[in-house]
Amino acid sequence: MRTRIIAFFASIPIIAFAVVGGYYGRAAAGEEEQTYRHLRVFEDVVSLISNNYVELVELDDVLEGALRGLAEGLDSDSAYLSPSDARRIESGQQLPEGRVGLDVTRRYYLQVIAARDGSPAAEAGIAPGDYVRAIDGEPTRLLSVIEGERRLHGEPGTTVTLSLIRGSTQEPYDIALVRERLAPTAVSGRLLEQADGVGYLRIPTFDDGVAEAIAEEIAALEADGASHVVIDIRNAAEGAYEAAVQAAGLFVADGTLAIREEHGATSTPLESTTGEDAIGLPVTLLTNFGSSGPAEVFVSALVERERATSIGQRTAGRTSLQRLVALPDGAGLWLSWARYLTAAGESIHPFGLAPGIGVAVQLPELGEPLPEEDAVLERAIEEIEGLVAEAA
Repeated sequence: MRTRIIAFFASIPIIAFAVVGGYYGRAAAGEEEQTYRHLRVFEDVVSLISNNYVELVELDDVLEGALRGLAEGLDSDSAYLSPSDARRIESGQQLPEGRVGLDVTRRYYLQVIAARDGSPAAEAGIAPGDYVRAIDGEPTRLLSVIEGERRLHGEPGTTVTLSLIRGSTQEPYDIALVRERLAPTAVSGRLLEQADGVGYLRIPTFDDGVAEAIAEEIAALEADGASHVVIDIRNAAEGAYEAAVQAAGLFVADGTLAIREEHGATSTPLESTTGEDAIGLPVTLLTNFGSSGPAEVFVSALVERERATSIGQRTAGRTSLQRLVALPDGAGLWLSWARYLTAAGESIHPFGLAPGIGVAVQLPELGEPLPEEDAVLERAIEEIEGLVAEAA
């Protein structure tokens, strides 16, 4: 009897291992079967197209279109790259220095996120949300963001023609822009004439050194008597996430500013360690669709920690990082492999951040000048004056 009992208990781990192994084996087999089922459907679709489409089709074109769809179905910044674009990125080859100053994303056509301050695109009145239907006559329907950016670049002094659509416009508006070497943009500040004690700080990009520039400008505004600061990050679509996190830390004494999440669900909280040196002025942020990437991390950090109120429009929802995955035929996949979340772990990508106070802005027809009145700034001043009145 004792021998039987010992044998029974000794066999329990083996039985458990067999049962659990069998379960996971069936689960893995189920996942594999699901994958093969999709591949069989894909093979059937290719065959049906080849045998039934009204015209003779090139299967290479069909397969490339399918690969583009697979990548672009993930998010607006992931893409299937041609061998030439993949080689350029892998080698680190820089695009020509001439630019028109547009940042774009992909939403059916290429869509304008922002026009850089002082750029040819900004001077021409191109606004966030405008669609680029064609570049030099080539439709952007099948262009990735990488391909679109390559076509927007060129030698300084050369011209590129964009066909734009705004709002419900049916016919595109063609505009020719001359590419330039764009001058660096800088943080700038001033006291607002229309509001006592309110400083205005413009952050056009979150480049390296932006935190130091912000600290200097804030100190100057405080010395001039500012008791509240409006920070304008509309159309701020360029820069580095590390710089944006460092800039946000200027206003938050301690705690989590954002979370970086990488492939494999690895999460890294990004903390502020500013302490008593944190800037204490009340802050109002001005946002729009052009507030993208690092700017969105800056906004979420200040708003979630109740250090600022945001006024304007929803941001772009683009806080992911991409890298190249090479394919055997020389092509490549440009895939989002990491993203930034709010301090509470909420996703910013791809939906963006809604403003605390929304302000509708009506844009004129393409070709007409943008309005001189700044409805978003005026609304911010109203809110600040209301807070001052309540405190009094």
